[in-house]
Amino acid sequence: MATHEQQHLAEREVSLDIQGMTCASCVNRVERKLGKIEGVQATVNLPLNSASVRVPAGVTDDQLVASVEAAGYQAKVAVPAGHGGHEDHMAHGGTAAELRPRLMTAAILTVPVLLVSMVPAFAFPNWGWVAAALSLPVVLWSAWPFHRAAAVNARHLASTMDTLVSIGVSAAYLFSLAQLIADPGLTADPGMGEAHLYFEVAAVVTTFLLLGRYLEARAKTSAADALTSLLSLGAKDAVVLRDGREVLIPASELVPGDVFVVRPGEKVATDGTVVEGESAIDAALITGESLPVEVHPGDPVTGATVNTSGRLLVRATRVGSETTLAQMGALVSAAQSGKAPIARLADRISAVFVPVVLAIAVVTFLLWLVFTGDLQSAFTAAVAVLVIACPCALGLATPVGLLTGTGRGAQLGILIKGPQVLEDTRTVDTILLDKTGTVTSGKLSVARTVLLPGAGSEDEDGLLRLAGSLENAGEHPIARAIAAAAGQGPGLAPVSGFLSSPGGGVRGVVEGRSIVAGRPGWLEENGIPLDSAAADTLRREQETGATAVVVALDGTPAGIISLQDTIKDGSRQAVARLRELGLRPVLLTGDNAVVAAAVAREVGIAPEDVLADVRPEGKVDAVRRFQEQGATVAMAGDGVNDAAALAQADLGIAMGSGTDAAMAAADLTVMGSSLGQVATAIELSRRTLRTIKVNLFWAFFYNTVGIPVAAFGLLNPMIAGAAMAASSVLVVANSLRLRRFGT
Repeated sequence: MATHEQQHLAEREVSLDIQGMTCASCVNRVERKLGKIEGVQATVNLPLNSASVRVPAGVTDDQLVASVEAAGYQAKVAVPAGHGGHEDHMAHGGTAAELRPRLMTAAILTVPVLLVSMVPAFAFPNWGWVAAALSLPVVLWSAWPFHRAAAVNARHLASTMDTLVSIGVSAAYLFSLAQLIADPGLTADPGMGEAHLYFEVAAVVTTFLLLGRYLEARAKTSAADALTSLLSLGAKDAVVLRDGREVLIPASELVPGDVFVVRPGEKVATDGTVVEGESAIDAALITGESLPVEVHPGDPVTGATVNTSGRLLVRATRVGSETTLAQMGALVSAAQSGKAPIARLADRISAVFVPVVLAIAVVTFLLWLVFTGDLQSAFTAAVAVLVIACPCALGLATPVGLLTGTGRGAQLGILIKGPQVLEDTRTVDTILLDKTGTVTSGKLSVARTVLLPGAGSEDEDGLLRLAGSLENAGEHPIARAIAAAAGQGPGLAPVSGFLSSPGGGVRGVVEGRSIVAGRPGWLEENGIPLDSAAADTLRREQETGATAVVVALDGTPAGIISLQDTIKDGSRQAVARLRELGLRPVLLTGDNAVVAAAVAREVGIAPEDVLADVRPEGKVDAVRRFQEQGATVAMAGDGVNDAAALAQADLGIAMGSGTDAAMAAADLTVMGSSLGQVATAIELSRRTLRTIKVNLFWAFFYNTVGIPVAAFGLLNPMIAGAAMAASSVLVVANSLRLRRFGT
């Protein structure tokens, strides 16, 4: 067991940039080749031209690269996300620029070939030789990417969609040329009837396929734009304090402990803690939340967020690949490199698809020749089978959908850890919501002040000011909340004789008056019992779910200050959205039943769906109980004490405002603090999965219907080429609709 654990610990993740892949068959070949290295597990992504490889100890990067090159492709180890890796690994995907001149040449030469071949009015004596000459650059140079890929694979006794295209285009041209050479006068007289030449088929199919591949390349780049822009959000420079002087340095040279300046309008250079100044930080690009967040000394700030007002001094805490931005990029890249279980079916089919299609094309040719004796019809049907069968759409269906969905999620502050998560979001029917930090802000605030008969001449504001002056000397969250509320009025007064009792309360002298504040037991310890009227008022306040602090002035109970954990803006609407998505929301909290019921009432959760007084270890049991009852459970939380429950749940959702432990254990992370983003995350995941399924259905339907139609001679090869290119573009365009999600 120890040996296995040591081996597991020694595993590492390697990202490879791969050039030369064109379809799902290429993906399978690379995965199989890498998988032959003992202990290596590889997942190859076609749109990103990349491979994510889990490598055991003892396997070198050179072995991985050599294995890919042995399969007929070029590879190099990618730079990690956050260090320009994504930009690099998309750079060689700039095939749109490479394909443009080939496409333009093909289009210009194909038009006259098509006209003289298909429109009798444009025919002229010996037009066949002109068509042959014009088609030759198209078939040789424009179609060269297909021929080159087919040759590389042939050397390794393999075949891909490029094999089908290369054979189809070459066969159409060579067959026509052979006909023309055998009978040089075949087109000498344009009026002698139709000549069975297929130069226009070779040219038009090449043009259509190049157009399809060009549009794919453009669309794939567009689909990856979200992550590329995310990784480029970071500040390029930082102004650091060195010996009391401001020095401009590249942000990449910052080290933990550096103090840097962030002026209004500038980006925060890296993750850090505010050491001086107050401002509002616009974190919309990271968290997806539109409202700026106020920050003060001691508050954390995230790199790439924008300082909107005051000047800040920030001490760097995390730099480089450790920053929130870099980790977001790594998470999204990992998700885009993975494969949903639904995609495995496409992989298995594509592995045997091309050889089967070649066999079908040969059988089609022979059967047509045997039963009709018509060489031209047999040839046309066989070429149509080769062209219509290209499985481009199959190879693009899942990865382009995943690429676009996860990229859009990153823009909205939603991180999807992997493709499996998409399947999980489809099946969840129950969602457990941790109260503090998820449904509520986790910060107490004064809700109201209630006067008792002993208040004398003091009104609510006066009592709150006296209590706030006393509590201002304390450190407890309740004390800070009361002091903050009191500080909104006249200035707080100094305190003398201050004494604090943990779990009890505080006492001291403010403006010559003896003040005691805290629990009823603390007041009794100080010789101040509550009468029945005060006790009744206290009980009524507690029944509302409030934390009640009793304040006594000069030995007499004078009032009760009620504090409540504030409900986050939009929590009620978010719960309603979760219901619309078919989920049953359940409130989970360690607070008492009264507080829990009050919060549930406020956000619209049914009383029977409230679990109160749940200890941290009890959260895992709560998730397990629902699972044992047959529910598929999602859990949303933000604290260290939620991490185990997030891991136990079928779908763990971490609030990005929470702890690293919670985010590490979760399947989905929302970088903001709004519960509404949880609903949005589930909705986006389901929409992405639905898009992938539509893509796969279209790809399977297209090939399933197209091949028999072509085999029966009902499909012209030119139309087949156009349809094949259109299917790939349709799949990519359908995926790109996800870019408008949430707008």
